[in-house]
Amino acid sequence: MDSELGKITEAIMRSYDAGGGINHVDGANLPSKRTISTICEDLLQLLFPGFHDAEPIHSSHLQRVTSHRIYSIAERLAEEICKSLRLNEPDCPNAQATKLAHDFLGGLVRVRELLKTDVEAAFQGDPAAGATDEVILSYPFIEAIAVQRSAHVLYALEVPIIPRMMTEWAHSRTGIDIHPGAHIGSHFFIDHGTGVVVGETSIIGTHVKLYQGVSLIAKSLAGGQALRGQKRHPTIEDHVTIYANATIMGGDTTIGNGSTVGASVFLTHSVPPRSLVLAEGMGVRVLDKNRGSAEWDDWAI
Repeated sequence: MDSELGKITEAIMRSYDAGGGINHVDGANLPSKRTISTICEDLLQLLFPGFHDAEPIHSSHLQRVTSHRIYSIAERLAEEICKSLRLNEPDCPNAQATKLAHDFLGGLVRVRELLKTDVEAAFQGDPAAGATDEVILSYPFIEAIAVQRSAHVLYALEVPIIPRMMTEWAHSRTGIDIHPGAHIGSHFFIDHGTGVVVGETSIIGTHVKLYQGVSLIAKSLAGGQALRGQKRHPTIEDHVTIYANATIMGGDTTIGNGSTVGASVFLTHSVPPRSLVLAEGMGVRVLDKNRGSAEWDDWAI
């Protein structure tokens, strides 16, 4: 039995020699997935005090608790940022990592302002919601957008790797995949949420509502790394509703202000403001309400 395991060990070692691209040996220490997950948990406590705690927090203790959380996150996050920066620099830039951690934490005030509007949008947009407390405690979308909005601050600070680790942590818990690079306005709401995908260069305006299975994706990944930095994902303007399993594709595609996209639509074209887009056969029908008449355009996929 021991000899059999020895042979397996030798075979695995040979695979290490042959497949160096998926090994990380003798390299810099990588950011810790476990640490990032605990930081995400602690961020939820910081962003929604009292909602993610085992015990209630009295207002007289709130400053002490908040201070402890901020200092704890700052210390751990700075260490992980240092690891991520060291992948591109030979030495660990401690002072830079600390500043980035502090800049990130300073951005959380704005994150909380946006999250308040998201909670309001969810409550106002879902008659099944009994109270805003229910929204915060039980809607997976709130957890996903809280982590994404936080990760977006780090993304804007050009911290590598960690923002994506954060949103993928939320993705694994909620089934909602929002890239940290996506720009998302206030009063955002994803109803149900499962299977939603929002790509890196997506731009989403204010008062946008998505349903389960909606995908905001790139037209083609054939260009691979050559497409890095280019606008690949759609723009969704203000007051747009996109129903379940619709796919909006392409960096040149814009859904105009006040439009509604029906369920299972596959859309690769921009539509003007106040449009109604419905799936029909192998294409879509678009009603431009600005024309003042019920004239439909039929588009093939």
